[in-house]
This record gives sequence, structure tokens and C-alpha cells, in this order.
Amino acid sequence: MAIQMKGKSLASMYDLTGEEIEQILKTTELLKLQFLRGERHALLKGKTLAMIFEKPSTRTRVSFEVGMWQLGGYTLYLNANDLQLGRGETIADTARVLSRYVDGIMARVFAHQTILDLVKYSNVPVINGLSDFTHPCQGLADLFTIYEKKGRFSGLRLAYVGDGNNVAHSLIYGCSKVGMNIVLACPKGYEPHPEVVSQAKKEAKRNGGAVKVTNDPKGAVQGADIVYTDVWASMGKEKEREERIKIFKPYQVNLNLIKGAKDDYIFMHCLPAHRGEEVTGEVADSRNSVIFDQAENRLHAQKAIMALII
Repeated sequence: MAIQMKGKSLASMYDLTGEEIEQILKTTELLKLQFLRGERHALLKGKTLAMIFEKPSTRTRVSFEVGMWQLGGYTLYLNANDLQLGRGETIADTARVLSRYVDGIMARVFAHQTILDLVKYSNVPVINGLSDFTHPCQGLADLFTIYEKKGRFSGLRLAYVGDGNNVAHSLIYGCSKVGMNIVLACPKGYEPHPEVVSQAKKEAKRNGGAVKVTNDPKGAVQGADIVYTDVWASMGKEKEREERIKIFKPYQVNLNLIKGAKDDYIFMHCLPAHRGEEVTGEVADSRNSVIFDQAENRLHAQKAIMALII
């Protein structure tokens, strides 16, 4: 039975129920199949999505613009210079005004509070295209990619190696909602937010999964079905880059580290990848790597989100 999601905002994976995640993934599967067949369905004909970009992005902009176009809708790109935020207009006023013009808002921002304010004051659904706290669109595309490659969630072990950042938070929430086991290996001081881990552990217990945080990358990867990493210095952390490279060096995903993973493990990365830093080319370009399928699935997952909530 289909769940009604029209009008629902997506600030975080934690906001979604297991049933809603299942519906998004099933819709993603259907839309991808139609895409591969060359079928187009104007589900959002006459609808407009405002896209707010405080942070630039290749994948987010292209996937949302192309996805909305394939669904028959229209996107409006708004960077910091196009908005009055820098001249003193509040997020609340911006949300109220945009709600009078468009059918949905996608925002890629620095502070997660900006997303929460947009959700609070907007009368149309808001999609978090990325914030410093979480990246739900990436998380849903990741879950879809895992299901596409492995055919299940139950019993799988995902090893995340690196910075306990926004992508890590979405993976923690996502895995806990679908009953997957996730182990995160992060350097001391760079672990995921304790509240995220605490919330996810409760979810995982209900759904038959487990959440663990460690400082041991080799132990995390042992027996893993999925090995996942992200850049060591995310956008906005460039000043910490040199220091982070030294701290994170033992957490590089290389041929030596992934020896402990299962033979049929899949390697995932949300991209862009810095080969030679968080991952070596031998791993990123290996037969186990699914990073470009994963990137493509952002398009299909976001189409599903837009179709369901707009």
C-alpha cells in the first residue's frame, strides 16, 4: 500500500520511516527502469523547483536539473548572489516568498540550521541537498545502490572509513532504518556526532541491525560487504587540509586495508574522490568499485523524492 508523502520535507534521513524509505527506493527502481527503457513520464509537468546553492556542486546541480526536466518540471538556480540573504533578508522571509512562487525548494547549504529554518517557514516541501550535518539525498542513493548490487540489506556489513561527517551521518541513519550493520572507523576527535550514533543505535535495535564506532580501520573492514569512504577535508574545511592529511593517513582505503573485506565487497564513495588521499586508484578503479553507478543513482533517487513529495 502506497504511503502518502506529498508535501513532506526531507531535512534528514532520520525524518523518514522505514516504510517511507522503502517507498522511495521502490520508486527509484521504477523510474530508473523507465529511464533505461527510454520512457519519460511528465509526473511534475508545470511544477517548479527553486534550487538554493550556498555551496557549488557538479553532481547535485546536474542531477536535480536533469531529473526535474525528465519529470516535466522546471528548475530555478539561485546562488548566494541571486538571493537577498547576504543583504540582511532572513531565511524565514526568503522561505515565505519562495513558497508563493514555486512548488518545492532544494537547498545545498553550509549550516543545517538553514535547512531547518526553510522547512519551518516554507509552505512547500524542502529537500536538503546537503548541509554540514547530513546529506539525505546521497544516503538514499547509497541505499538504492547497495540494494541494486546486493539484493538485500539484512545481514550486510558496511564499513565506513574516514571522517565522521554529514555523509557518515546519513549512512548511520539509513543503515539503522533498514536493518543493516554499520561500523565506522574514524580518527579520535573526528567521530560522528554522539547524538546521531545514539539515535541510530535505538533504530538499529528495532530493525535488526547494529551501529558501532571505532578508531580501528582494519577491524572495521574485516568481513565487510561494503567499504565506503569520503574526502578527508570537506568543502569549508580547506584550512584544515594539511593537518587532516597527516591525521587520516592510516585511514586510507588501499589494497592492504581492503584485504580484510569479503571477496565480493563493493567500494563506494560519494565523489569527488581525491585519489592518493582517502582512496588509492587501485581501489577506486577496481572491479569492486561501484562509484559511478552510485553517482548515477543520485539522479534516480532524487527524481523519486521529487515525484513523491512535490
